Amino acid sequence: MDQLFSHLTVADIHQELIRNIVSLSESENPFDDLTSSTEECFLAHQVESDARPRPYQSHTPEIDRPFEDALWFKGIHWPFNNQQTSRFSDGSFGIWYGSDTLETSVHESAYHWFRGLLCDAGFEQEEVTIERKLFSVACDALLLDFRPVASNYPNRLHKTDYTFTHSIGARIHREGHPGLLTLSARHQGGVNYAVLNSNVLSNPMPHSQLSYRLHGQTITVEEKSGVLCMEINTSVFFS
Repeated sequence: MDQLFSHLTVADIHQELIRNIVSLSESENPFDDLTSSTEECFLAHQVESDARPRPYQSHTPEIDRPFEDALWFKGIHWPFNNQQTSRFSDGSFGIWYGSDTLETSVHESAYHWFRGLLCDAGFEQEEVTIERKLFSVACDALLLDFRPVASNYPNRLHKTDYTFTHSIGARIHREGHPGLLTLSARHQGGVNYAVLNSNVLSNPMPHSQLSYRLHGQTITVEEKSGVLCMEINTSVFFS
């Protein structure tokens, strides 16, 4: 670990990053298949509302408009308020992940979606569709740059074994660094950003709405209008 960190450089980042999340293009009632009672449906919505995390709290509430709260919450603050196990976190702290391009973002998110289908006993054999929303988010930070050293630690910075990367994330979090950037494990030449401090992220803006459709061994990615964006053969996830 010490040897790896001794060879790190930093990158002064001032650019727009792509954040890719699960999101329906049109809202649906999540309780319509549970009850037909208006009273029971109202109660379910009330419970869901009470349990929902608080939205972004603006430092200038008299300026920020309500719809901006939603952009901040979805585009930036969600992973910090809802910690999950990921490449650089064991789940004890939150990390925001973004990519340099739409293509890198799609390859990364499609891999994790497909891996989830494999875990759900046979779902990868079905034709399945998921909708994604992409945000453009400004990042202004001095980040630890793992790109130059990645090739020297192929067995430690592993594609699927996160043991070592968890220890990297824990150290960065403990020492108060704002984040890191590293080469994408799913898209050759792509770059991913792991941010631990939400203060270096700003100006979240809607980028695009995509749908992923798995049929056979191919994931078809389409824009909201139905225009084909790209196709991914799932065999690349195991190479």
